[in-house]
Amino acid sequence: MGRDTGGKCKQCRREGEKLFLKGDRCYSRACAMSSRSRPPGEGPKKRRPRRSQYLLHLREKQKARRIYGVREKQFRNYIAEAKRRKGVTGEALLVLLERRFDNLVYRAGFASSRQQARQMIVHGHLEVNGRASNVPSMLLREGDFVAIKEGRRSRMKAIIDSNQGREVPTWLDKNVDAMKFQLVTAPNVEQIGLSIATNLIVEFYSR
Repeated sequence: MGRDTGGKCKQCRREGEKLFLKGDRCYSRACAMSSRSRPPGEGPKKRRPRRSQYLLHLREKQKARRIYGVREKQFRNYIAEAKRRKGVTGEALLVLLERRFDNLVYRAGFASSRQQARQMIVHGHLEVNGRASNVPSMLLREGDFVAIKEGRRSRMKAIIDSNQGREVPTWLDKNVDAMKFQLVTAPNVEQIGLSIATNLIVEFYSR
């Protein structure tokens, strides 16, 4: 299964909650979830069918994939890696996803969405530990620094300034003036703050 290319608002409505895929629009009154929260194609008076156990597991998996913008094959690899880690597999999965380069750029407020963060990375606007990197899926380690390249800072400043109101997670140390941040420590599940039932995802891939 490839990357989801359908409308972002439809993806949120399909999952029944905001996935924050469109940046600033998701925080505004223009968000489609504010007025059309039912799934796409479903009329206002139609009763929602009771979800089967399989569908519950599938929807939770799809929700996580869409939040982080991960392809199915890539997601399976994360599941396999999480199973090799010590501790609870579902928690290890979330921590792996949170350590993605594109996710951390978004979490630090350097982009309004994870999709925008991926574009910034692919276009070569950022560097990790002083070296250029254009791989959004790269997993950062504790102590790694991410910075806007010197020659790209003027064009990136407006984007960073527009996201100053967003709270930066405690596991990141952000320096706005220097346009850089550091991954201080890997987050735990409680700090991540996403309503993802990881146990359902692990069970889905254990069938």
